[in-house]
Amino acid sequence: MQRERDTLRLARVIGDVLDPFTKSINLRVVYNNKEIRNGCDLRPSMVVNQPRVEVGGDDFQTFYTLVMVDPDAPTPSNPCHKDYLHWLVTNIPASTGVTFGNEVVSYECPRPTMGIHRLVLVLFRQLRREIIYAPENRQNFDTREFARLYNFGLPVAAVYFNCQRENGTGGRRI
Repeated sequence: MQRERDTLRLARVIGDVLDPFTKSINLRVVYNNKEIRNGCDLRPSMVVNQPRVEVGGDDFQTFYTLVMVDPDAPTPSNPCHKDYLHWLVTNIPASTGVTFGNEVVSYECPRPTMGIHRLVLVLFRQLRREIIYAPENRQNFDTREFARLYNFGLPVAAVYFNCQRENGTGGRRI
């Protein structure tokens, strides 16, 4: 767990997107039979379809929210450099996957046009099963503010991968 947290810190996922947290639940993300490990590289053609996501735990009365964001997405109206929301699934029972949750914002395939983008999947524990509303738009999504709005507290798990255009060789946007 320490290594995962260090990887998230080195990639500035902790800092840019999330506050420091301690992983307390397993989160497994699989695209086309490839399990995502922090920092792995995927191209848009590999992430066209939503991944299979499995959430750990053993209490079906515990629910989770999954958020997938791109903190590196350039937008003209993003002076604060907030995240771009790619996916939002709520009310996922422990020890199941996203197919048992409520997809509030449908999956959108990442399609970076320049540079290397970090795509971050964050899991929050909900206080109870509840109605969580979709934001007005995908741009300028603030992951921390979203967590505060619904009293989620810190994440319980997170994983990220890097993505760039199919023929890209560029560096990360800073």
